[in-house]
Amino acid sequence: MDYTTLFFSVFPLLFFFIIIIHSSRRNKNPPGWTGFPLIGETLQLIAAYKTDNPEPFIDKRVTRFGPIFTTHVFGEETVFSTDPETNQYILQNEGRFFEASYPGSIANLLGKHSLVLMKGNLHKRMHSLTMSFANSPILRNHLLLDIDRLVRLRLDSWTEGRVILLMEEAKQITFELTMKQLLSYDPCEWTEGLRKEYMLVIEGFFSIPIPFIFSTYRRAIQARRKVGEALTPVVRERRREMTGGGGGKKDMLAALFAEEGTGGGGFSDEEIVDYMLALLVAGYETTSTLMTLAVKFLTETPLALSQLKEEHEAIKSRKNGGDSQALEWDDYKSMPFTQCVVDETLRVANIISGVFRRTTVDVNLGGYTIPKGRKVFASFRAVHLDHQHFKDARTFNPWRWQNMTSGEMNLGNKYAPFGGGPRRCPGAELGRAALSVFLHYLVTQFSWVAAEEDKLVFFPTTRTQKRYPIIVRRL
Repeated sequence: MDYTTLFFSVFPLLFFFIIIIHSSRRNKNPPGWTGFPLIGETLQLIAAYKTDNPEPFIDKRVTRFGPIFTTHVFGEETVFSTDPETNQYILQNEGRFFEASYPGSIANLLGKHSLVLMKGNLHKRMHSLTMSFANSPILRNHLLLDIDRLVRLRLDSWTEGRVILLMEEAKQITFELTMKQLLSYDPCEWTEGLRKEYMLVIEGFFSIPIPFIFSTYRRAIQARRKVGEALTPVVRERRREMTGGGGGKKDMLAALFAEEGTGGGGFSDEEIVDYMLALLVAGYETTSTLMTLAVKFLTETPLALSQLKEEHEAIKSRKNGGDSQALEWDDYKSMPFTQCVVDETLRVANIISGVFRRTTVDVNLGGYTIPKGRKVFASFRAVHLDHQHFKDARTFNPWRWQNMTSGEMNLGNKYAPFGGGPRRCPGAELGRAALSVFLHYLVTQFSWVAAEEDKLVFFPTTRTQKRYPIIVRRL
């Protein structure tokens, strides 16, 4: 038999086996492309999210591969899900089939004891503690007063005709608020120094974690060490106060020390510092961005801004002549259109674009078998901005949420700005309240215009490119 005859005899059989193997792999792993060695598609993702329109990164892959696809980002092969049912399955099966898993840069900067990286019973314990601290009774009776006071304090410093970098002002408010709620610190030189270091930590979150090559990550690691060095003495001093019978402060640190005495075991200083740092991330970055983007979207939607003003002027009128001008719980609960604005800002901005998880066993997702140990990303952004789920999905339209009461809008699991399952954001209500109070004093005390055009970018976090400069006029 010559080689030609052999080739044509063997080739059909070989081709058949290749098809079988390829089909088997395709059924086990979602289709996709993992990009270049080591870096995968990380640079393409970063480039997309540094623009005001990152959607094509996911859109193109969904069009080519479907709603569940494979890529390679931040050093690992990762399965992306843009399907709401699949995302819900991932969130609800935390601790069963999935566990929290974030890029090495985030894990290193937050610390191994941070809430977002905790697992098992310890996570349940700490998540429950955080939820109880930020729940409605404590928010109503204690935290709302701090929010009201610190928002007014910051806005009182604004002067007529001044150009305000709104994102910087919002960050100042939320950092001061978070420090008050965590450690009972009012604004001072120490908190401002801590804030500057903390901002460097945030910048390193989505960098490639190689300090010798990437300066952003190197600076972030150095800043993380300084933040830890600043917080550790505070924790030790408060522990001494508690041991000596002192205390009386109603903050998160006090709640932590109280939890130590419930039989669940104590916490090391390192564990508390990591935990506090993670709460700083949650309270500072997300809420300040939410404030800024709500104002930006309202400025670009005059009819919505007008309706919001009417709602808050009515609240202000009811309070005139009262014993206190500070907002109370009943005032906060009488802001229905404000809550529509909050929901729509969360949906359009997608401050939390999704969550990373890792499979702890082989898992079936959408007909594919995802092997144990594979990283998975549940994309909230892709769902929130899908026209199949929301009409004119990429348009800011707070009135769409008014249909919720009439049953015209059946969201199901298509809206998840705070995540879900055992890791749903414990500060969701607190963030809503902070934004509502901020909008109240802003629209009843000031008018403003954009000082220049600004646009959204989404890397390393969601923000405006120029920090959203506005010119304010006091009413």
